[in-house]
Amino acid sequence: MTRVASLRIVVLGGSGFVGSALAARLVAAGHEVVVPTRSRERARHLILLPTVDVVETDIHDPARLAALVRGADAVVNLVGILNESGRDSFARVHVELARNAIAACRAGGVPRLLHMSALNADPAGPSRYLRSKGEAEALVAASPLAWTVYRPSVIFGEGDSFLSLFARLAHALPVIALPAADARFQPVWVGDVVSAFERSLARPETVGQRYDLCGPKVYTLRELVSYAAETSGAVRPIVPLTGALATLQAFVLERLPGKLMSRDDLASMTLDSVCGCPFPAVFGVEPASLEALAPTWLAPDAGRDRYDAMRASVGR
Repeated sequence: MTRVASLRIVVLGGSGFVGSALAARLVAAGHEVVVPTRSRERARHLILLPTVDVVETDIHDPARLAALVRGADAVVNLVGILNESGRDSFARVHVELARNAIAACRAGGVPRLLHMSALNADPAGPSRYLRSKGEAEALVAASPLAWTVYRPSVIFGEGDSFLSLFARLAHALPVIALPAADARFQPVWVGDVVSAFERSLARPETVGQRYDLCGPKVYTLRELVSYAAETSGAVRPIVPLTGALATLQAFVLERLPGKLMSRDDLASMTLDSVCGCPFPAVFGVEPASLEALAPTWLAPDAGRDRYDAMRASVGR
């Protein structure tokens, strides 16, 4: 893998789950990373990274965004939401921010834009989420920038809102009522996703390309929920919900704090989140399996194992 010189990279969404992993990977590769955030407190875990600059600003303000990215070598847009809340609509967070990021890059002389989309993103998709992701993709692809788009299936890793959520639900509920139990996913490890982003910087052939990113195995939603519950030590019966019952449950859940499920999520799951191809060879990544990694944070003794390892490392 060709190594590039140190770059200044602005990571929008850099304090989130994927963004934090990417910031650490970019620092390890010798780059300077700028992470904007609405609150430095939310990004405090990044401040100790030696070449990360956490900047408190509003990236939805076009003038502030333009000032933030001016002179950078690349911008990474990871910002995304699964459900709308207040001002944070799909149109604002996905489409308008993508448009503003493109304009800011052009005005600030930033040549490279790496953009996170989603598998099945399509302006004519079945859900508002997928339609907005598709509209944002189209804006990026129509821009004169050196762009690359990444379209992952669901992303798993320690601290995710996917397997970890299922495990918490299993510990909280005696029975799991599950809509769209037969929906199919091909989960991809966060480490493999950020490898694809970081390695693109040294691969000019990735410019102008869209990459589907998936792990090595396909699962139904029921299989994933069952696996997360069993691995975390809370085996629970799963009751599939279909039709009107599934819609009713989603209607109720989307009004509760945390929005565990929405009717828009159900619409998205009418399409399987599955790649029709292997992990892109250009990145030199052999995608990690869920079974090899998930127990390291889901298993009941995972925390103690990490604590014991830390004690051993300091001779205690």
